[in-house]
Amino acid sequence: MTSDELNAVIVRAKAATYVGGGVKAPASRPGSHDLGWSEGPWRYLDSYFGGTDFLGQEVVWHLADPVWAMNYYGYVIRPDLIDAERAGATIKGALTAMYAEGRFLGGFEWVGAFGVYRDWSEGGVGQFRGREVILVEGVAAYGLDYFGGLVRG
Repeated sequence: MTSDELNAVIVRAKAATYVGGGVKAPASRPGSHDLGWSEGPWRYLDSYFGGTDFLGQEVVWHLADPVWAMNYYGYVIRPDLIDAERAGATIKGALTAMYAEGRFLGGFEWVGAFGVYRDWSEGGVGQFRGREVILVEGVAAYGLDYFGGLVRG
């Protein structure tokens, strides 16, 4: 598996689940919200807790082996400027545009009806960390920190 192949799988999986309104999977843990995807030998699960403020993990398996994972924590910083519904609409719009470019890591800005989405990261699919924010009137109203990379046995 090459980095480019893994990146393409991750983008397809992400585009088909949260952003694409994917079908909910059975909860893998009490209280979790799970979205699953599979294609050939690949399987993906996004499992998170919460709503306005949330914590989650995404995992990609090739055959039965976990090969990649990402953890994230997102939260509303300024509820007077943005709510969960508007933040979610902004994130879905921005990520749809980013995934259309064939990537999921930062260095990306998108302007939507409820704010400006910015994402920056360091590293690549093998090991990375980053942050996304939504700016409303130039103020960070929402933030999400993420990190992840290859899983090796």
